[in-house]
Amino acid sequence: MRPKIGLALGSGGARGFAHLGVIKVLEEEKIPIDFIAGSSMGALVAALYASGLGIERLYKLAKAFKRNDYIDLTVPKMGLISGRRIKEFIRLLTKGKRIEDLHIPIGIVATDLQKCEKVVFRTGLIADAVRASISIPGIFVPEQIDGRLLVDGGVIDRIPVSVAREMGADIVIAVDVSHVKVNEEISSIFDVILQSIDILQDELVRHREFASDVMIRPRVEQFSSRAFTHTEEIIAIGEEETRKQLTKIHEAIAKWKES
Repeated sequence: MRPKIGLALGSGGARGFAHLGVIKVLEEEKIPIDFIAGSSMGALVAALYASGLGIERLYKLAKAFKRNDYIDLTVPKMGLISGRRIKEFIRLLTKGKRIEDLHIPIGIVATDLQKCEKVVFRTGLIADAVRASISIPGIFVPEQIDGRLLVDGGVIDRIPVSVAREMGADIVIAVDVSHVKVNEEISSIFDVILQSIDILQDELVRHREFASDVMIRPRVEQFSSRAFTHTEEIIAIGEEETRKQLTKIHEAIAKWKES
């Protein structure tokens, strides 16, 4: 008998590609992944991986990703980007699947802007849920699902450890890519909004205790959360930091078996 292992993948924009490096090393070490909870970029990685895209294909997709290919500007009302292109991109990659049909159960976190509460998607269309979870306030038009006005999951739960627990994980491996980049160049409204959110969420993470069994913190703060230009380095740091934490992961598994 073995413990059920859950991943809690945090938000972080482009820095979230480090999640792929984490998953690759866990695969190499034959450490099973039974559940994945994700916020924002963590939700996107969780959905693509759980939908059956192999890690090698995800590496190739990440390296080929160009932010401008998925930006569809709209007349500003509730956001600068309509989000239709990125939603269609997600729908195509996941083949229109529903969350409940995935071979790895996932929980996708979003924030209800009107009720000021966390929403966790365990069922429904993947593309809808992920589009809601990545809806950075002020940048993306909020996603409307079942009468709710939804924005980025990282607003309310940047690293959804509790969600992985609620899904049934005995051991939770959390991945924090939330370190804010200091002395960042600010030259557009996008930069102003995103850097402000990064600072706010960095403070929230710093002053919160996460009940994870192992916390992996890839040091990717030198990279911008909004510039998809150093993907290979970010992924490599995710791999490297996970290898440093392998002893703790195996110890957590052994301790569970002994209890």
